[in-house]
Amino acid sequence: MQEVTIGTNLNLYSGVRGLAIKILNRVDRTDAYLDKLLEIELNNSELDGKDKALLFEIVHGVIRWLGRIDWVLTGFYKGQFSKCIPNVKNSLRVALYQILFLDRVPDHAAVNESVEFVKKLQGEKSANLTNAVLRNIIRNRNGIRYPNKEEDLVNYLSAYYSHPTWMVKRWVKRYGEKETDKLLIANNKRPIHTLRVNKLHSNIDELKSLLESVSINFTQGKYLKEYLHLHSLTNITNWEYFQKGYFSIQDESTGLSCKALDPKPGMKVLDLCAAPGGKTAFLADTMQNQGELVALDKFESRLNLFNKNMERLGVKNLKSIAQDALDFEGNDFDRVLADVPCSGLGTLTKKPDIKWKRDLGDIRNLNKIQLKLLEKAGQTVKPGGIVVYSTCTIEPEENFEIVKQFLEKHNNFDLVNLSEQFGEDITDENGCIQTLPSKHQIDGAFVAKLVRKN
Repeated sequence: MQEVTIGTNLNLYSGVRGLAIKILNRVDRTDAYLDKLLEIELNNSELDGKDKALLFEIVHGVIRWLGRIDWVLTGFYKGQFSKCIPNVKNSLRVALYQILFLDRVPDHAAVNESVEFVKKLQGEKSANLTNAVLRNIIRNRNGIRYPNKEEDLVNYLSAYYSHPTWMVKRWVKRYGEKETDKLLIANNKRPIHTLRVNKLHSNIDELKSLLESVSINFTQGKYLKEYLHLHSLTNITNWEYFQKGYFSIQDESTGLSCKALDPKPGMKVLDLCAAPGGKTAFLADTMQNQGELVALDKFESRLNLFNKNMERLGVKNLKSIAQDALDFEGNDFDRVLADVPCSGLGTLTKKPDIKWKRDLGDIRNLNKIQLKLLEKAGQTVKPGGIVVYSTCTIEPEENFEIVKQFLEKHNNFDLVNLSEQFGEDITDENGCIQTLPSKHQIDGAFVAKLVRKN
């Protein structure tokens, strides 16, 4: 396996497991998101396809199951596991993930690799400790105990299904034990790729045919027929038809807000928070590249990547502006999409690190900007026009509570019941879309449609 040089000419974090530990150390130490750190390592390493897939599996797996892994390690580690040296802590996590969850890696291989890595970086004493802890777990794996479910349901669900206690507590109160159980299980599933056909370059039948020609199995979207769910993760971005812009990689849930907005060719449409651009591209596709599509993002660096993506997909009717949406001036748009920043708690299958980076305070802080952005959307749409408010979270404070506050202050807007367009399966009692990974097998998303009367 090719070694990767890190820092001062030392091949310390080499190979799949070394890189995994390097990434996990950074997730612990910084606010950086897992996917970005992983992308950097994958792009800069010379790992082959199989090893890249294993690196993805290990890093995502450790973060996904961090709660259970740390529960077990805390029980077997002599001393305070939370204060363990980062290299040792994450070596133990990587090895234990393989022992508990990966059948294809023999236990002794997982132990030996971690022990050798720790010896190289931290010395013999730490290596002996690593060896002792892991071998003790293997000997006693059938006797591992979790919190008593009958005495402390929240702590049991939190440890066993690897979610923060504050999150589990909220969901048990909202959904009850049975449905929370299903949601936690759904969040812990391995992610899949979902493709949206880009009709500016292709069509659904052609894309199906091309996938079949390279033996990639898929299922058509349940709610939106433009989407195809692949049955396994593949290196799909290296495929020539991705480069040619035949499709985007995008969860089916993200298309629901675009369908609800229903922009027509020739209209003037505003996407208030556009990057990374999945929804913008779907809007351009629906508009058949006719009319004007204005896309805002306050970070120019993100807009540069956004513009490259739009170019790949053949979007022509776009005007992208690097500006804070709250500073934008305009009041003559037919359609406005406010896909606002949110906690992202509907996307934990794909982004497991979010559950460890969020807390209740984040949700409360986001509520302020969410309401302001919906207010801005209301100011920019013309009479008779439509605003769609959307998130990728399942938390009521970020969803209908924001819409409710807006409607209480603006009686010139009506809430449109989306059950007629989308069916009652994915709409709630307010006529808004609310999906759950456990119920709909797509990410959790919220969509509200508002029409301006005057």
